[in-house]
Amino acid sequence: MTNLVPIGRALISVSDKTGLVELGRALAAKGVELISTGGTAAALRAAGLAVRDVAEVTGFPEMMDGRVKTLHPMVHGGLLALRDDDEHLVAMAAHGIEPIDLLIVNLYPFEATVAKGASYDECIENIDIGGPAMIRAAAKNHRFVAVVTDPQDYQPLLDQMTAQGGATSYAFRQKLALTAYSRTAAYDAAVSTWMAKTLEVAQPRRRAFAGTLAQGLRYGENPHQSAAFYVDGSNRPGVASARQWQGKELSYNNINDTDAAFELVAEFPASEGPAVAIIKHANPCGVARGATLAEAYGRAYDCDRTSAFGGIVALNQPLDAATAEEIAGIFTEVVIAPGADEGAKAVFAAKKNLRLLTTSGLPDPYAAGFAFKQVSGGFLVQDRDAGRITAADLKVVTKRKPTEAEIADMLFAWRVAKHVKSNAIVYVKGGATVGIGAGQMSRVDSTRIAARKAEDMAEVLGLTDAPTIGSVVASDAFFPFPDGLLTAAEAGATAVIQPGGSMRDDEVIAAADAAGLAMVFTGQRHFRH
Repeated sequence: MTNLVPIGRALISVSDKTGLVELGRALAAKGVELISTGGTAAALRAAGLAVRDVAEVTGFPEMMDGRVKTLHPMVHGGLLALRDDDEHLVAMAAHGIEPIDLLIVNLYPFEATVAKGASYDECIENIDIGGPAMIRAAAKNHRFVAVVTDPQDYQPLLDQMTAQGGATSYAFRQKLALTAYSRTAAYDAAVSTWMAKTLEVAQPRRRAFAGTLAQGLRYGENPHQSAAFYVDGSNRPGVASARQWQGKELSYNNINDTDAAFELVAEFPASEGPAVAIIKHANPCGVARGATLAEAYGRAYDCDRTSAFGGIVALNQPLDAATAEEIAGIFTEVVIAPGADEGAKAVFAAKKNLRLLTTSGLPDPYAAGFAFKQVSGGFLVQDRDAGRITAADLKVVTKRKPTEAEIADMLFAWRVAKHVKSNAIVYVKGGATVGIGAGQMSRVDSTRIAARKAEDMAEVLGLTDAPTIGSVVASDAFFPFPDGLLTAAEAGATAVIQPGGSMRDDEVIAAADAAGLAMVFTGQRHFRH
């Protein structure tokens, strides 16, 4: 197996010219001949470097607005030729093909073009053809050719050449080839995803997803599982695009839970007033509104103080010092908010292990997007749950109509239930959760657990009555039998919001009427598995 291969000729064609001139100078200083195209060649020449045009190598000018310039045997022969194959060497000599030892290419900015909302035709023009073709050729022939697709690999390349006397090792070229194929795969995934969306093809025959490594993680959900965090380039406000101001490195579970918390609190836009969500193991243990963030946090905390310990706190407005003081009162893993003032940062500075993250804003809970989950032998893909219910969508099905206050609490509970693992039951009173039951196999069990948690908190808070008395209750899916609804009524709930649609809806409605409850149907469910 060929190991060290000296670099004598390099073909450079880049869209992102970050570090280009410095790289060109370093290669020229090592005696490398530079071949280039269009704007890349112009930039290198402007820096005083000697550059050969690809057109000179191929004998053909760039044509068709640059669509055709590197798609030529003089280029691909130089990249693909096996240097230890006599037939290949004879062919190279017969056709005057010179070897290319190093390819440096980054692609037309297709993803950025789509992100800025460009027209269909402009996006099509930014689909690179020659670049991926050359990258794949060089990567395939990595026994002899080094291929670099990212400016962050420029310095490692130069360090390698310095260490190896102007050559590259086989192991180094293998890693570059891996990066190269990953880049072309991600590029093609971006193009195919864009086309499917643009052409409104909901279920394309093949589906590809890609991400860029953001960080390696110490382990996954458990220490025996390896893990890493990848970002998809969408720049959706949240944990992937947040700035971490302090604290330990985020773990797999931290990232998962922080995402769940921020997506939940985003259901309550800042324009509606302060709101706080506390998450533990991807389930909310307290969500509330308040006149201030500090008040909202206190009300959310009072839903389940036990579970809040070691949890994740998400806020819908920039964090202030008063709220930070409240949060700092117990052990908290992560706090995420759309900003934080200097006073809040100063409060948290004494909490070295607490991670403070800030974002550019709140994610849009109703924006289109995908959710996918791996199963044995494949993966499931669905639209993100962007369901939205307003007061106008509610269908009153009981004799008693809900009051305006009950409707407000039901809509609040409904937004929270969307983010609770099924079977989900959420009790709410006065714009704050007072009991949450999550992830049970039986809906009635979730109802009982939520009520029992509320009773436990009544003892902690020194309340005479359970906070569920006078509350409303939300169920993420229909009550299949009256038992769950009656359990909620026994806990003190006065109004119910649920999707409806059960074969026994009539029985459930009759039970609600008998208990004096007000009940509304949404016609929409929020399973979350």
